[in-house]
Formats: sequence, structure tokens, C-alpha cells
Amino acid sequence: MNCEKCGTSIDPDEKYEHAGQILCEDCYLDMKAAPKVCDPWAVYTAKKEAGANPTLTPIQEKILNLIRKKGETTAEEICREIGIKEEEFRTNFAALRHMELARATKKGDEIYFTTFSN
Repeated sequence: MNCEKCGTSIDPDEKYEHAGQILCEDCYLDMKAAPKVCDPWAVYTAKKEAGANPTLTPIQEKILNLIRKKGETTAEEICREIGIKEEEFRTNFAALRHMELARATKKGDEIYFTTFSN
């Protein structure tokens, strides 16, 4: 039996089921522990802890700088320019959103990412 997300071989007694998929423990934990962008408590906590000078990871800095440079841009463009996978982008974007540094907006069927002040 293999994990339906990463393809790793797993023993039947070590499988996890989530959203109709059979997952290994690592993928299951990634799915369950993924940060949610719309989380009022996370926004409150991030703003309180970060204050006026938030500390960003190198990936978060790259994402924010690219968004500032390009204005509205898609996740696909950001991932391609920075060289990261979409899952890594989404995790880091959630932190930027919680600090109210970046946000998403929908235009038609496309989602664009921009700074919070736009």
C-alpha cells in the first residue's frame, strides 16, 4: 500500500484516511496541521506578537518582496519566480496573511496575491 499523496510505501496498520485518501503519517499530519489563511485568532496573535517589526523567514521575505515588486500576482507566478512548491507557498502566505502583510483577491476565476494595503 502506498500513500496517495507522496507515494511512500506504508503498512496497512500505519495508514491514515483523510478526505477519501489513504496517507502516510507525515502527509496526514501535513494536511491536519496546515495553517488556515482565514483564522481570526491567528491574525490577532500574529499582530500582537509581531508588532510593527515582524520577523519573516527568508521564503516569506522573498514572497513579500515579489508581491511588492509585481503588484497583483498569481500563486503559480510566485512559485515559479521563487522556485518553491505551491504547498510551501501556501504555508508561508498564511503567515503573511496573519500578520496582515499580504492578502488574496479574486478577479473572475483567478486568485491574485497582493500586499495588504492595496
